Amino acid sequence: MAATLQTLNSPAPSRWQTAVRWSGAGLVAASWFSAAFFGAYIFAFYIGAILSGRFDTWNQNLSGIYDKNHTAALIAIGAHMVVGAILLLLGPIQLIGRVRSRWPRLHRWLGRVYVACGALAGIGGLGFIAFKGTIGGAAMNAGFGLYGVLMVVSAVQAWRFAVRRQFDRHRVWAVRLFALTIGSWLYRMDYGLWFTATNGLWSHENFRGGFDVFMSFFFYLPNLLVAELYLRGLRLKPSRLLLGASATLLGLAALVVAVGTYYFVHFYWGPAILAAIKR
Repeated sequence: MAATLQTLNSPAPSRWQTAVRWSGAGLVAASWFSAAFFGAYIFAFYIGAILSGRFDTWNQNLSGIYDKNHTAALIAIGAHMVVGAILLLLGPIQLIGRVRSRWPRLHRWLGRVYVACGALAGIGGLGFIAFKGTIGGAAMNAGFGLYGVLMVVSAVQAWRFAVRRQFDRHRVWAVRLFALTIGSWLYRMDYGLWFTATNGLWSHENFRGGFDVFMSFFFYLPNLLVAELYLRGLRLKPSRLLLGASATLLGLAALVVAVGTYYFVHFYWGPAILAAIKR
């Protein structure tokens, strides 16, 4: 993640440290490209449905999202999707170090939009759960509810410390917020890879299978864990073995994200975006 955040604090990086930086940068680049494409897909498919008045098409991908008898829930989830797309598109820009240093005013204004959208995304999701509840029942309500709470807390804290000019603490919460915002993208990616590998093992249409319950929490908690390990790892002097393992795992993760992104763009996101443009 050398291009976006401070990395290993070594005046003369070793080969392994350089490998970690390059593999980390590859993972970040692949993730950013994929998340941005997913954000464009949300705009094309879900927001396009809002503009055309075809809310019923939402249920093609997410069962039970649209219900004409639950207006409040519809407004909440609609707001969640709109600001969620903005988050995915703005997130990469906010973490680029050169943007922060060369155009600080742009970073500040985009940051205000970003944290506001983060808070609204969390509130919108929580509102949908409160008004209607998720299709997956108690487990999904709990998992997605916690996700919404963490989104709101991270957005508020990132804004609060920025206003106080406590920028080190601000960046910590900004990293956490970014780790959470890519959760919606990872949710689709994880499901797509799982169905490709297992043909939907332990997953049911009502989202109450074993894998569905697992995914109610897995799409964002590991992201936070990685973020926390990264933030704490800045203060450590890792061994060659740890650096080698980290570089290998980051490289493999980048490869998986790249392959998964190609699959989704080719078969799902790309066609949906093109269809929206033709309309």
